[in-house]
Amino acid sequence: MTITTTTARTTALADRLEQGARALAEFASGLTGAEWQTRIPGDGRKVGVVVHHVASMYPLEIQLAQTLANGQPIAGVAWENVHAINAAHAKDQDGVTKDAAIDLLRRNSAAAADAIRALTDEQLDTAAPISLNANAPLTCQFFLEDHAVRHSYHHLAKIRAVVQR
Repeated sequence: MTITTTTARTTALADRLEQGARALAEFASGLTGAEWQTRIPGDGRKVGVVVHHVASMYPLEIQLAQTLANGQPIAGVAWENVHAINAAHAKDQDGVTKDAAIDLLRRNSAAAADAIRALTDEQLDTAAPISLNANAPLTCQFFLEDHAVRHSYHHLAKIRAVVQR
């Protein structure tokens, strides 16, 4: 028997994550082959790579949020690490297909939402230092909103600006 700790707050966070991922998946599904291969100015990655990037980052973002939820700091993670991970991902996934990226987006966003729903309000309120944010003691909820929940919305806006739909 599985015990769930879903609260109104965790449900709302998870729902917002799913809404953003769904919007990104729906928009990406309608892209042409040429649009999928378009590079995002200032970023340099292809649209398709960015869709796959969002999908592939959910597990790490959730793992880090769970670290905070358990009262542990996020230490030793710098923006240089993030940029290196993103650059390696872009190289490795340069030829990612639309079907593969959207499938991963759907699966990983669902798993991320489930993980958020499993948190308690007390865990959402737990704060610890985050190295990405100058070691400021920030809450798990803030970290989720600033990373996993916001991620699809952030990149969808950039993709829409490039594709101009």
